[in-house]
Order: sequence, then structure tokens, then C-alpha cells
Amino acid sequence: MAALGWLTPRRRSATARSVLAGEASAEAARKSSLELEEQAPPPTDEEPEFPVVGDDKAAAFFDLDNTVMQGAAIFHFGRGLYKRKFFQRRELTRFAWQQAWFRIAGVEDPEHMQDAQNSALSIVKGHRVAELMSIGEEIYDEYMAERIWPGTRALAQAHLDAGQKVWLVTAAPVEIATVIARRLGLTGALGTVAESIGGVYTGRLVGEPLHGPAKAEAVRALASAEGLELGRCAAYSDSHNDVPMLSLVGHPYAINPDAKLRKYAKERDWRLRDYRTGRKAARVGIPAAAGVGAVAGGTAAVIALQRRRR
Repeated sequence: MAALGWLTPRRRSATARSVLAGEASAEAARKSSLELEEQAPPPTDEEPEFPVVGDDKAAAFFDLDNTVMQGAAIFHFGRGLYKRKFFQRRELTRFAWQQAWFRIAGVEDPEHMQDAQNSALSIVKGHRVAELMSIGEEIYDEYMAERIWPGTRALAQAHLDAGQKVWLVTAAPVEIATVIARRLGLTGALGTVAESIGGVYTGRLVGEPLHGPAKAEAVRALASAEGLELGRCAAYSDSHNDVPMLSLVGHPYAINPDAKLRKYAKERDWRLRDYRTGRKAARVGIPAAAGVGAVAGGTAAVIALQRRRR
């Protein structure tokens, strides 16, 4: 921490929280490191330019929301908890509006994400970690499985086939992220760590949400613990908020990029992939997978909810 001495007290505090969140996430990820499931990789016509087969000093780090999955995992999780009567309709309304905004805007807004995290923490307070993990498996099947981008999934599988470890890196709770990683056959997940005592959630975080600089700290801590060389690793994200993480590695990819990341990536000649609608993909000159009507889906969910309330 001595290296932070030149910063103002407020900046030192923010940086310390990012480091704490990153180190806590890396520790949780290593403890829950998963064995790959024996599943056949999905077919793909793409020939990834990276990874390098047999490079045990390389790994891949994938952002989750809008990179691996359409929409935000925490919002889908909220829908599943509402179905199980963890909270009331007015809270579901907030989740639905946040998800619709996320889909329409196509970018992460720290205020929206923080509000979602606070909502989730208040909802799970007093519940057992094991209970939420079990429910997370069910919610994945109900709301998340069909929202995985096939193109990004194929990129992750290419790293696995090359003998490399693949980690999700997300602001979503590490328990949810771990479930998703397991179901996709990935190595594990770095996510926001919620404090628990005796296996029961306290309603507080360890550090801060794993967002922005905290993601970079988590990747740095995990790479150090795993003996990886970041210059030989790859990272994938849709958001300009993840530039700190993307800048850490030697092989950064912009996946379904927001406008700021697209511009930043083009200026630095980073590789781009867009798996959204053909129109959006055409603007960056990259082949796209079939679109899924994300905007219409998000808006319809809100309209349907409002109609039920009348």
C-alpha cells in the first residue's frame, strides 16, 4: 500500500477497495476452481487467431454480461428469486426496468449496476450460501442458458481445447458466476464477493463490486497465484469499463462492444467480434451470428409486467 502514498486519501480509499475486492475475488475463484465438464464443444466455423496450443502460461478471461450472455446475470437472477417469492412485485419492477435499460442502451451504467447489487444484497441477507447456489442452478436453466452467445462460447471453447484455463470475470455475485462457469464447462469465475459468516450472507460486500479497476486487480491477483504471464493471456469484454482488464493482457478482444470501447479498440488495433444484429455488426465490419431481438425482449418484459399490475 506504500505505493499509493501520492494519492489523496479519497483516491487511496477507492483504490484500496478495488484491490481488496480483486484479491477477495481471486481467492474465492481459486477455492472454487472447477473441473471441466465432459461436453462436446459446439460447432463453429470460426478459426480463432488466439489461443496458442500448449501454452500453459496463458489463460483467457471473459466478461459475462453482454459478452458471454445477453443482458445482465444479476437481473436474470432477480427474476428467478422473485419467482421463488424472495421479494415483492415492486422490487421486480425495478429489476425489469434496469434490465430493459441495459438491453436498450447496450452499456453498463455503474449507478444501475450498483443499485442492482444493493437490491441483491438486501434480498439474500440471512440466506445460506448453499441455498443460493442450488437455486442458481435452477435459474440458469430457466433464464440464462438460452441467452449465451454461441460465438463467444466458441471462443472460450477454443481456449479450453488448447489446454488453457478460462475464467469468467464479472460484477455479478461470485456464486452466480461460478454456477454459469460450471454449466459452460469453464475453469471458474471471478465475481463480487458477498460477506458470509457461518455460511450465511450478512448483506455486506468484501471490498466493492468487481467492476472496472477491481476486475483488473482480480485478474492480476489470479494470474500471480496461477503462475500466468499476462502478456500471453487473452481477455474479452463488451464494455469500456473493462479497459483496465483488457489493457492488462497481450491479447485483448472487444466483443459486442459499446461505442466507447469500439472506438478505443480501433485506435489500438484490438480485435473485434460482434454477435448481435447484422446491422450493428456491419458497422464494425465483422460477421455476426443471428440476432435475438434483445431490445424488443427487454421492452416487452416491462410492458407485460405493467399490464399485470393494472
